[in-house]
Amino acid sequence: MDINAPAVKQQRTQRAWTQQHLADACGVSLRTIQRVERYGTASHETVMSLAAVFEIEQKSLVVEVQPEIIAPPGPATYSRLVWLLVLSAVLGGMVGGLGMYLLMS
Repeated sequence: MDINAPAVKQQRTQRAWTQQHLADACGVSLRTIQRVERYGTASHETVMSLAAVFEIEQKSLVVEVQPEIIAPPGPATYSRLVWLLVLSAVLGGMVGGLGMYLLMS
């Protein structure tokens, strides 16, 4: 789960806690707290523990992942698709015709 690493570090430093103190309070390893503050990733259980220890809501730690918005294709893309469709139909017809010619001869 992606979390706001600076917010975790800020909450910890406001309380003048070491990473080890926070790890002990949350019931996780020191390495887990280091990973949270460095990479901003944590399990759901770790996020619940952090929120409980800091006495804040979980949503204040979680980073909402915004879905990527893909723009619809423009007119140039559609014209390329039409040409590709026409070309594939012509080539398909030629290959099919050649196959029939070879089968009949």
